[in-house]
Parts: sequence; C-alpha cells; structure tokens
Amino acid sequence: QVQLVESGGGLVQAGGSLRLSCAASGTIRFISAMSWYRQAPGKQRELVAVITREGSTHYADSVKGRFTISMDNAVHTVNLQMNNLKPEDTAVYYCNANVVTWTRASAYDYWGQGTQVTVSS
Repeated sequence: QVQLVESGGGLVQAGGSLRLSCAASGTIRFISAMSWYRQAPGKQRELVAVITREGSTHYADSVKGRFTISMDNAVHTVNLQMNNLKPEDTAVYYCNANVVTWTRASAYDYWGQGTQVTVSS
C-alpha cells in the first residue's frame, strides 16, 4: 500500500505565498509522476500541475507563472510553490501519485487526504 501525506496549506492574503508538500510512503518501486489537483466548493476537481519522473512539467493556464512544481525522486516527495496567490486559488488541494509498487504489476493512482488553501482578498 501507498500513503500520501500533504502539508503546508493555510490562510494567506492575496498576493502572498504558500508552499505545499506531499510525501509518499509504502511499498513503492518507483513513481512515474506526481501531481497537484484542487477542488473549490461547487466545482469539479481540476489539475493544477504535474511533474514526471524525468522532470517534465505541465501547469494549468490559470497558475502558469505563479506556481512551481518540483519532485525529489529519492524521497518520493512533491512540492508546490504558490506565489502571487489570488482569491480564486482558494480550494482543497490534493496530491496524486502514479505509483508502481513491489506488489502490483501495473501503475496505480494514489491520493492524499487534501489540504485547505484559503486566499483572502
């Protein structure tokens, strides 16, 4: 089994910064990609940013130039540096990892519990 634990959410004023972290643990053989999603009240969960094992990244248009995703393969962690935050960034942020374990032949998506980010105007 694989567990993802997020940290770093909180309340910040518009224009401020927060750094989210997510640590994966368990029977991990390797992680092919890690991502951050978010879900605002009454809205569908959306992809914020993804980073592959090789270091390729992709961002939602709404966060390009403000958010930076990074991954440390050695310790199975992913970070999301969020700068110039806006009230519309308010949401629960979820970590996702596409993991190949030692007990399962194919990759599988695992999710964290979520961390609240609130940006006040």
